[in-house]
Amino acid sequence: MRVVLLGPPGAGKGTQAQIIAGRLHVPAISTGDIFRANVSGQTELGQKAKTYMDAGDLVPDEITVAMVTDRLAEPDARGGFLLDGFPRTIAQAEQLQGALGEVGDSLNRVLELVVDEEELVRRLSGRRMLVDGEWVQRDDDKPETIRHRLEVYREQTAPLSGYYEQVGLLSRIDAMGGIDEVTERALQALGAADGPAGA
Repeated sequence: MRVVLLGPPGAGKGTQAQIIAGRLHVPAISTGDIFRANVSGQTELGQKAKTYMDAGDLVPDEITVAMVTDRLAEPDARGGFLLDGFPRTIAQAEQLQGALGEVGDSLNRVLELVVDEEELVRRLSGRRMLVDGEWVQRDDDKPETIRHRLEVYREQTAPLSGYYEQVGLLSRIDAMGGIDEVTERALQALGAADGPAGA
């Protein structure tokens, strides 16, 4: 099973990626992990990426796609994978499709976690971190910052939803409610549910 997980900040992607991948017995692969592994391992791609990151620039698609492709070629991902945080753009999606096609693979399903915007703002602005014995709100979790992040997501990543819908791979998952409920909806969309919702 080869799956891509889409969703805005606060939709619970990281949590669901780990749970769903565990149920499918495939690795959950996040671009953040791939970047960190390449940079800390000082791979050729990691060193190239670091020059852009150090300058505060976005890492070009070809480097990102090459890193992801390398990761998907590792033995644990040969039987399937769940990608979290990639692709982020239609250009990346097309390059991923091409890279998978070269090795005779293709995506089985794209799951999009759908959450009401007010709920996303509520979830994210409710996060706190401990600083000097006090719980404080992170700057990037202030409501106005969150709304901006959601706007950026809509502009850059949300068009992927339409792209994957056109090619018949998209399932939209209602991500409101408890973690277990959302997982069951996702598994049912994948045809891999252990039983009826709530079972």
